[in-house]
This record gives sequence, structure tokens and C-alpha cells, in this order.
Amino acid sequence: MKKRKIFIACDTTNLAKVKQIIKQSKTNKIKIGYKFGLEFINSKKGRQFISTLKKKIIFIDLKLNDTVNTMVSAVKALKDLKIDYLTVHISSGLKALKEVKKVSGKTKIVGVTTLTSLDSADLKSIGHKRSLKDIVILQAKLASKAKLDAIVCSPHEVKFVRRFFKKEIITPGIRLKGDDVGDQKRVTRPKEAFKNGSTGIVLGRSITVGNVKHNMQRLIEELK
Repeated sequence: MKKRKIFIACDTTNLAKVKQIIKQSKTNKIKIGYKFGLEFINSKKGRQFISTLKKKIIFIDLKLNDTVNTMVSAVKALKDLKIDYLTVHISSGLKALKEVKKVSGKTKIVGVTTLTSLDSADLKSIGHKRSLKDIVILQAKLASKAKLDAIVCSPHEVKFVRRFFKKEIITPGIRLKGDDVGDQKRVTRPKEAFKNGSTGIVLGRSITVGNVKHNMQRLIEELK
């Protein structure tokens, strides 16, 4: 199980809660990283706290999607945090992806395909005429062409994405047995995601809501 990466989503502005999540999720049975998104990094003390973390896998999930210069400047502005993973939207275009990769240094650039909160009907409503599968394949090809380090996609898409993208594939939309799916529409269980070919998975509420230690044990049991 150690080769698999588990990213715990710290989706809160409560610094005490984040410290509790990190403390109570410690384990030597699986490889753990911590994902911080817009909510936490934009909070009053969020960015400063991230800068103090040592010997942790840090995943910054900002899903950058802007002009080339703005994205490049944003990546440079984050360098002091010495983060391991940073997300950008593949839909920002090939030039932006290539330029971001050039300035990323040791930070792995992660291309986000299509959000797991969207399904085919949602994509159609915003003007997409291709199927969800075809869109994700195009995004995977673009990420490969830009030489990105990893991509994010739904666990339901990993099998066919793997044909076009050979590096790390990280999947959100993961729930432990019996947990509510919340705002996600394309979800699965941890073991199934890894079986499909994911190299890392993102877990939020299934770990962070309730007793974190107990939820970590549930995860470890599910992965056996």
C-alpha cells in the first residue's frame, strides 16, 4: 500500500481543524499527502501555515486557469512554499501549460481534466458537443503533449486516460463505504480507483468529518 498516494483534502478555513487532521491522520501504513485548496490558502492564516509544514507531501489545488502570463506569475509567486503538486486547468490551453511547466521547478504540475462534480448533461448545458469521455481524452492528450507531471480525472475515466497519459493519475470523487457522495457525480471507492489504475486518490469528508483516526482505519481496512 505504501506506493499508493492518499491526498487528504483539508477543505476548511479553520486552522485548528487542519492541525487536528494532520496530527490524527499520521500513519506508516500508507503514503499520505495533504491537499489545500482555494478555501484554506485564501484564509487569513492558511498560506502562512502551509509555509511552516516540513516533511509533508503538499498538494496545492488552485486549478489555475487564466492568461499565460498570469498563470506563470502565479506559479512563481508560490515557489516559496516549496510545494510538491500544483493543479492547473488543462482547458487553459497548450501554451499556458507548457509555460507553467517551464517555470515549475521541482513542483509537479497537475492538469485537471473535467471536474467530478460535472456530468454529460452539465457539459452540454455549457456548450460542449462532444461526449464527456471524448473531452477527457482530448484533455489527457493535451497534458501529455505539454509534458505535465500528473493529471486529475474521475476514477471512471482512468482506464481509458491511461492509454494517453503515462505518468501520475490522481482521482478525486472517492468515498469510503456508506458515505454520502455530496456534490460529486462520478464517484467510486478507494480500492476500485487503484484497481482501475489511479496512482493517487483524494479523500476529503470521508476522512475529515467525524473521528479522523477512526476514518483512517476504515480507509486502511478498505485498501487491504
